[in-house]
Amino acid sequence: MSVQTWTWILVGITFTLYFGIAIWARAGSTKEFYVAGGGVSPLANGMATAADWMSAASFISMAGLISFMGYDGSVFLMGWTGGYVLLALLLAPYLRKFGKFTVPDFIGDRYYSNTARTVAVICALIVSFTYVAGQMRGVGIVFSQFLQVDINLGVIIGMAVVLVFAFLGGMKGITYTQVAQYCVLIFAFMVPAFFISMQMTGNIIPQIGMGGTVEDGTYLLEKLDTLHTQLGFNEYTDGSKSTWDVFAITLALMVGTAGLPHVIVRFFTVPKVKDARKSAGLALLFIAILYTTAPAIAVFARTNLIETVSNTKYEAVPEWFKNWENTGLIAWSDKNNDGKIQYVHGNAMNGKPAYMDQRGKYGERLVSNATDSANELYVDRDIMVLANPEIANLPNWVIALVAAGGLAAALSTAAGLLLVISTSISHDLIKKQIKPNISEKGELWAARISILFAIIIAGLFGIYPPGFVAAVVALAFGLAAASFFPAIILGIFDKRMNRQGAVTGMIVGITLMLFYMIRYKTGLIGVMEPRPASEWWFGTSPEGFGTIAMIVNVIISVVVSRITAPPPESVQEIVEHIRIPSGAGEASSH
Repeated sequence: MSVQTWTWILVGITFTLYFGIAIWARAGSTKEFYVAGGGVSPLANGMATAADWMSAASFISMAGLISFMGYDGSVFLMGWTGGYVLLALLLAPYLRKFGKFTVPDFIGDRYYSNTARTVAVICALIVSFTYVAGQMRGVGIVFSQFLQVDINLGVIIGMAVVLVFAFLGGMKGITYTQVAQYCVLIFAFMVPAFFISMQMTGNIIPQIGMGGTVEDGTYLLEKLDTLHTQLGFNEYTDGSKSTWDVFAITLALMVGTAGLPHVIVRFFTVPKVKDARKSAGLALLFIAILYTTAPAIAVFARTNLIETVSNTKYEAVPEWFKNWENTGLIAWSDKNNDGKIQYVHGNAMNGKPAYMDQRGKYGERLVSNATDSANELYVDRDIMVLANPEIANLPNWVIALVAAGGLAAALSTAAGLLLVISTSISHDLIKKQIKPNISEKGELWAARISILFAIIIAGLFGIYPPGFVAAVVALAFGLAAASFFPAIILGIFDKRMNRQGAVTGMIVGITLMLFYMIRYKTGLIGVMEPRPASEWWFGTSPEGFGTIAMIVNVIISVVVSRITAPPPESVQEIVEHIRIPSGAGEASSH
């Protein structure tokens, strides 16, 4: 059977499963809608958390980024896994003991202020919409290639699918859907890795295969280093980022992980505090399966890409190349008129995506030429994992399986983020501030209507994406690090922290991060282009600036809280109470 037939079959089976679970797990109360009734087992919650966490950025884009960045890409692995250790040790059990549905709810009550709650809601919306933009973009990429539809139509289909299981089931439906999605995405990620590792190195375990030898006895990484230097790139195993920037990005990703509202809310879905700890540990184990495999897939994909495409006549390029050309995510322009694809270090285009329909004399999809570079090939980083099975000539069902896994990864995280957006609006704004006497049924409908509007906005972000999936997601972590993490960690461990300090810190932190993002990453359309790396503050990339914004937030929060009145005695007692160890009397049952 063809790839497309297999794709329809596998995507059809998995979507039927997701819809069936959503209908079975319909939410009948706000508690079920917000936190799945608080009765999810640690094992199920660990799998759901892993699926919620391993978004399109992890499944589709991370290995692609590592594939192009080489050693520098390790920041994503260290930051996104290290953050879970922080979350498990410093946040999850205490927040669970506090017993609030959402991060804005915790901040509003801990800082005895609706102003703090409102600032937290705004921060949650900014972080979640930045994050969800990457997920919808990932959905569009997968649908466009494997179901042979336009990227924008792919995003719209994804919006409709997420709407069904988020609208019906809320957190209850999403949790059990995410358990199924974890099984699908991890199977889809690992099967091609086993195949390709065996094919290239003779070792079925990709983590070992990456450090193994190829047919001629050369180490695979040594071979890739040689290929890289021949084409003018840095050695794959040698980093180009400064030590400070690597540290800044890693720390921003770590504390951003610990401050992400859609991850934190998962720890309210289990019955007890000790279950929150178990969930975090199991989630880290489930995540590690994919995260230790991603560098191997990056190496396999990069080697195969260079060997099958570089210096090859266009007429002789493999079928996968022309398939992906149709999406505009890979493109070539024959600058030296030799009919061969010249893939060397440098930009192939002037910063514009290759979505144009221009065709050259060979029928190739053209890039907009960058005159300062001899490089003729444009490859979107987000296609590397999806194209990898095709590059390696794996069976059609494996190629289709990766499509189903990519959709599972993107849709599971999108659903979790959209739920955070809806609960921030319905629970933290409407129920807690605007209309406190709203009925439970009214609040449930407010949450569902909020999800509808959130999906429409998220879809627009997917249709007009601000960058590569993982790059966009990395900025969301910077925003979470700059805003939420200090307010949460100081709220748990500093009794003297008051509302003035928390509110000032959050506002300054997120404003600083947004300014830096806009100035150095996205630019302002029609006003200015992104500023060059030579102008970065302290040599810190936009992805790493969350660390500086977080430090500024902490300093301002502590200083302001010390020069203003301390929090009420009752709040200080709550802070003492949530730090009582699990199992110490009545605290463990809350």
